[in-house]
Amino acid sequence: MEKNIKKVLLLGSGALKIGQAGEFDYSGSQALKALKEEGIETVLINPNIATVQTSKGVADTVYFQPVQADFVERIIAKEHPDGILLSFGGQTALNCGVELYEKGILEKYGVKVLGTPVQAIIDTEDRDLFVKRLDEIDVKTIKSEACSTVEEVRHAAHELGFPVILRAAYALGGLGSGFCNNEKELLTQAEEAFSFSPQVLVEKSLKGWKEIEYEVVRDCYDNCITVCNMENFDPLGIHTGESIVVAPSQTLTNSEYHKLRALAIKIIRHIGIVGECNVQYALDPQSEDYRVIEVNARLSRSSALASKATGYPLAFVAAKLGLGYGLFELKNSVTKTTSAFFEPALDYVVCKIPRWDLTKFRGVKRELGSSMKSVGEVMAIGRTFEEALQKGLRMIGQGMHGFVENHEIKINDIPKELNQPTDMRIFVVSKALKIGYTVEQIHELTKIDRWFLHKLKHIVDIDSQLKQYAQFSEMAAFMDNMELLEYIEAPEFVNLLREAKKYGFSDFQIARALGFESNFSMEEAGLIIRKWRKELGVLPTVNQIDTLAAEYPAQTNYLYLSYL
Repeated sequence: MEKNIKKVLLLGSGALKIGQAGEFDYSGSQALKALKEEGIETVLINPNIATVQTSKGVADTVYFQPVQADFVERIIAKEHPDGILLSFGGQTALNCGVELYEKGILEKYGVKVLGTPVQAIIDTEDRDLFVKRLDEIDVKTIKSEACSTVEEVRHAAHELGFPVILRAAYALGGLGSGFCNNEKELLTQAEEAFSFSPQVLVEKSLKGWKEIEYEVVRDCYDNCITVCNMENFDPLGIHTGESIVVAPSQTLTNSEYHKLRALAIKIIRHIGIVGECNVQYALDPQSEDYRVIEVNARLSRSSALASKATGYPLAFVAAKLGLGYGLFELKNSVTKTTSAFFEPALDYVVCKIPRWDLTKFRGVKRELGSSMKSVGEVMAIGRTFEEALQKGLRMIGQGMHGFVENHEIKINDIPKELNQPTDMRIFVVSKALKIGYTVEQIHELTKIDRWFLHKLKHIVDIDSQLKQYAQFSEMAAFMDNMELLEYIEAPEFVNLLREAKKYGFSDFQIARALGFESNFSMEEAGLIIRKWRKELGVLPTVNQIDTLAAEYPAQTNYLYLSYL
């Protein structure tokens, strides 16, 4: 660790907005906690009072000022920090840090950039430089051209051939980006992209390829680990923040997984990142061909997900690495026993589901694309993909109970809704499966991997099997529990009930599938199914509860109660 660092300035994320939200409050708070543990005085710049990091006691000094170069310079002149952290406040902080560097402000006041060097940040943010840097190590990137005028964009698009995607450099949440199938769409998109950035990248479209991400950590001694890899449920063409994301990846072969992992480590070493970064790939579903989409030399929304999904404190470790520690010198502050050099192993499935509030905005298009519109997300954990997905869909606050047994939604044109993704596409897939669409038909329309679609069909199949026992709801209305027990304890029904719970069905979902709503209220229906389960012994095994209780002793009572 560097001994001469006594005071550190941390750039926060600024105001919450669509495209950049609370995930950077999490990363910044973790970084401040790591610095405080080292006895370093901290100065935070963040105008948002509704954050954890601006709470009393988290940072030593807080400036509620915009994260902009002129404001930051005045604070630097007053506080005289020894070092500055740029990668914990999202794209806003990163852009501000680059501006401070290019204007010579950091050099003028003798402020050292901790962690990833600014040139490495520029190499990943400037699309033209990024491609050239990866060409040096023979890593494939999407065929593209960097442009600074609309005329250059038009020329590049015709050179590459439609369809193309436009990406604005130095923009957060994919702002200004979009797919273009013809010149009319291109000119409209180019005008929007240049309103966000002076440089626009025109790329050949790889719509339909898989999108895979790796979270990679590197220390100043060149030690690297991959903390987590993630796979988008939706194919390339939808921003990661708009897509359901699954960790760890479910459809990669062993060869594909290790090939992309090795490339991620090769990239982070070549660029010279110190701390954490996110590498995004497009992977051809028909071969092992790949392209690197981008590298985020900072904590991202995916980093917050990876941190919570694995129990590896990414931001905390990244802050320590910025101070000069090696991975082998740090303990994992969550597990308390493993080293920070230890790669997490997941024996469960994590599912991240975005949340939108598009109904609050007049005139907004519901179609999803490469520019992020979601305002938040939920994370669910399960032993199977089906369980994690259904848990997540229940939590997003849209009145849904899971993948099935929701209130009927009106869909005028199912093929169109499947082909052109909206915030409701997962429920369109559910309806399509229920009315007889095959996995192959849905795959052709959506390009969602068949593995995921077969898992979704499995949920629909369980639901269909439950409906075959609809007579039980009628019997429950006029028979007492003891009389009913001889019917419901049939082995076929008990096994089906156990399978439904294993794959994420709530008690209410089961009750609705059995037709309970015609005779009982929602609350009564769910409680009846819960009572049946307890009487039939359809509960998690004692071993599962005991294992969790041993791992989380402070929550033992809660665990036992929640499982029962």
